[in-house]
Amino acid sequence: MKSIKNKFSALLVLVCIQFSFAQDSLKLSHQEFLNIVKNYHPLAFRYQLQNKIANAEITKARGNFDPVIAGKLGEKNIDGTKYYEQKNVELGIPTWYGIDITGSYNYLDGEKLNSSETKGGLYQFGVTVPLAKNLLYDKRRAMLDQAKFGLKMTEAEQTVLTNELLLDAENTYWEWVKTYEIYKLQKSAVEINRQRLELTKKTYQYGERPAIDTVEAASQLQSFELQERDAYLGFVKSTQEMQIYLWRDNQEFFEISQLIFPSSDLDEHSGYKDYEFLIESIQAMQLQNHASLEYYFQKQNILESERRLKWQSFLPKLDFTYNFFNKENYKSEFLPLFDNNFQYGLKLEIPVFQRQARADYEIAKLKISQNQQDSQVKLREIQTKIEIYKNEISNYFTQIDISTKNLINYQRLLNAEEMRFSNGESSLFLINSRETKLLEATEKNIELKAKFLKSYNKLKWLNENFLR
Repeated sequence: MKSIKNKFSALLVLVCIQFSFAQDSLKLSHQEFLNIVKNYHPLAFRYQLQNKIANAEITKARGNFDPVIAGKLGEKNIDGTKYYEQKNVELGIPTWYGIDITGSYNYLDGEKLNSSETKGGLYQFGVTVPLAKNLLYDKRRAMLDQAKFGLKMTEAEQTVLTNELLLDAENTYWEWVKTYEIYKLQKSAVEINRQRLELTKKTYQYGERPAIDTVEAASQLQSFELQERDAYLGFVKSTQEMQIYLWRDNQEFFEISQLIFPSSDLDEHSGYKDYEFLIESIQAMQLQNHASLEYYFQKQNILESERRLKWQSFLPKLDFTYNFFNKENYKSEFLPLFDNNFQYGLKLEIPVFQRQARADYEIAKLKISQNQQDSQVKLREIQTKIEIYKNEISNYFTQIDISTKNLINYQRLLNAEEMRFSNGESSLFLINSRETKLLEATEKNIELKAKFLKSYNKLKWLNENFLR
């Protein structure tokens, strides 16, 4: 026993949860199971990585505004003639409004220089200003805006996907609990009928019952034993399905070396008391705050940014460049700007037909329209799901109440039949019939509770998707 406890203590450290032990079996509660999924399931970890990628995209987009330092060193010499010797250091600073600022120092010497070049050291300060295209919006600003919207879009998507994973995991857990309770029910019926068969055999030996009663009792026992084996198979299958969600640290699959059992019961779930509060809570929510819709809202922002960028293509490209020069060891004269030591240029580009600009802009508008339609479809889908889950919860809760009352009546009928049997006024066949009805009603009651919890979980995780 000590070695077994040590083995499970090691597992306890790996998964960071507290398991309880009973009769050398491993038990797992509902909350412990969800904690494993949240912390160790590869999909949950993958969704978290998407946020890091989106943050990295923002950093990448900010890099378009980083200053750039460049240097150049060169010399050309043929047959002892130094054509040129050049040393150059330059700093370029892109700004938010599309204006580029440059500053440089250039040293040039040689015997074969172009007539437009200046010997010696020369300082230069320049600015390039877009006067039409890229003045109000450009690719650098668009990339940064889209990266920021993309982060919010990813966060919304991560919320939805993570909650869908947890919903599937939680419903799988309660399906596992349901199959376990059905197995316990069938196992209990087998034990009762096994004792009844032994008692019937003794009463037959004492001459109080006919031999056919032993056949009746044996037949009923065999029927329940078959049902027990079927219920056990269902429990094992649901355990294997639940194992899909069990992982260790470093995304290692958690191998189950023996059967584990739930420590949570269907009856102890808080949903039976909280479902009305949950319905009121989700009705008070603004649907526009749902993470699924937030995804489309942020996508809309990205597409609007792209549309603004494509609209710039209709404008002529008109760039003005001005450079101020000052020779090394000379006194600088800044003003007037167009009097001395300057260089300026004006560059104009106008696409003649603008077919690419018109096509790109039309595509951008169509994508916006498509996204708006997708958003409306998603909104309607959420509204419909809320109504469906509300109706399912209310209906299943009513059915559970009726089923519970039905169980009480079946139990009374069985008790009365057993009393009549003890008085010699009934038969074993009638008792078996009453018992079968009670067993079927109990199993139906368990099924209804599982269905209620699944619908409750769907509404609960739909509520968790609202960004508060």
